[in-house]
Amino acid sequence: MINAAIVGLGRWGQNLVNSIQGRSDKIRIVAGATRTVAKAADYAKRQGFPLYDAYEKVLADPSIDAIVIATPHTQRVALITAAAKAGKHVFTEKPLTLTLRDAQTCVTTCADHNVTLAVGYNWRFQPALQEIRRMLDDGRLGKLLHIEGNFCGPSVYRFGADHWRLDREEGPAGGMTGRGVHVVDAMLYLSGKIDTVFAQSYRRALDYGTDDTTSVLFRFRNGATGYLGTFIATAETWRMQVFGSRGWAEVGDVQHLTTWEMRACFVDPANLHVHQRPQTITFPQLSTERAELENFADAIEAGRPLAVAAGDEVHGVAVLEAILESATKNAAVKIDQ
Repeated sequence: MINAAIVGLGRWGQNLVNSIQGRSDKIRIVAGATRTVAKAADYAKRQGFPLYDAYEKVLADPSIDAIVIATPHTQRVALITAAAKAGKHVFTEKPLTLTLRDAQTCVTTCADHNVTLAVGYNWRFQPALQEIRRMLDDGRLGKLLHIEGNFCGPSVYRFGADHWRLDREEGPAGGMTGRGVHVVDAMLYLSGKIDTVFAQSYRRALDYGTDDTTSVLFRFRNGATGYLGTFIATAETWRMQVFGSRGWAEVGDVQHLTTWEMRACFVDPANLHVHQRPQTITFPQLSTERAELENFADAIEAGRPLAVAAGDEVHGVAVLEAILESATKNAAVKIDQ
């Protein structure tokens, strides 16, 4: 059993705790740290762990093996590197950081201190996404041609003007940091690294806060293309469709934390003028948040690294950085990482 401390007990931090506390035999939360102890005291008491009013107290506790970070994005570099230097393994919410330089600092520091670093891309634990990957690997979908996706919702309306999620420094390119990076990571999982991006990002619904209308074109290093839209001043929706030379597979709905269904449709070479009907495939229910945290625990026990210098977690930050540069310059940007 890995004993972990949670840092950041807002809505998502509590969601991570809820996914494992009393449910997992691999990892549990034994302490928490927050600047506003009073706000989280009742919740922590119900979940059975004490709260510290300073991060340093968590790092000094020898009974804690790992840190789970669910704080604003700009705080993570200092938290991750401090944990690594204290010998604590680290699970952080996505994105790893907002700049490539910071991402490299984090993975290098964790590697130097022999601790496991994981990033919370829970979509990778969706059975439907894993099945699409198998369909590409075994040829059922044929050669990958294109991936397109969106991840949208009314995020800008949920928070006041002073909330960190509407801060342009915390949420560059609008919905990319909260939503779009999930789609990018799923694309990396299916298609590999991205070569170039062309992005546009604007604020249209409100006269304050971060952008709400962001879209990106991708070219992957394997030659496939992609599109992503993330619009955070509209109704909730998400979708991803993967097109191959023999058929397509699609996931998407309003909820994204449930276990996804998948639709798939294939070319019939003997009946090319017949419009084939898609089939719907369902999967056993699971918690992707619990799955990602238990995968982190397994990696700790095995002494196995997760986020590494040449890995997707770091490349995803390079993609985010390139999206910001492209939107600012109104030009395509090549990714060298």
